[in-house]
Amino acid sequence: MDCIWAPWRSVYVGGSHGEGCVFCQKLQSDEDEANLVLLRGDKTIVLMNLYPYNNGHLLIMPKRHVADIEDLTGEEATELVLMTQKMVKVLRIFNPEGFNVGANIGKAAGAGVPGHFHIHVVPRWGGDTNFMPVIGNVRVISESLEVTFKKLKESLKILQ
Repeated sequence: MDCIWAPWRSVYVGGSHGEGCVFCQKLQSDEDEANLVLLRGDKTIVLMNLYPYNNGHLLIMPKRHVADIEDLTGEEATELVLMTQKMVKVLRIFNPEGFNVGANIGKAAGAGVPGHFHIHVVPRWGGDTNFMPVIGNVRVISESLEVTFKKLKESLKILQ
């Protein structure tokens, strides 16, 4: 059996996740870089996925703790869509060939944090579903989260 090192996962796999919503905890903290929080809007927040499917995988969510898209106010829904549009533009610095944009609503639909509605934005490249994830059940992320975070923050400065 081949071993692929992913030491950053030990924090999640072996650690305590605490009480309450992990997203709300990040919202209440002012340590944005440590929490991978890229941007705070009036009604929404953007953060990098700690366990990304691909490099640059982002999560966009309302600041208010709501579980379902039906629970969003009109203002929250509008800002979520506008923030998603902005993040797609920011992620273009990586020259992706496409994007997956969507939400998993409820645990049965694959929501990892089913209590706090969020939208995934995943940059995609031809060949990113090679043998590693298909046969080896392993994802290879080409860049550290910290380096990606810094690149995205720089790209945000240019867009604003």
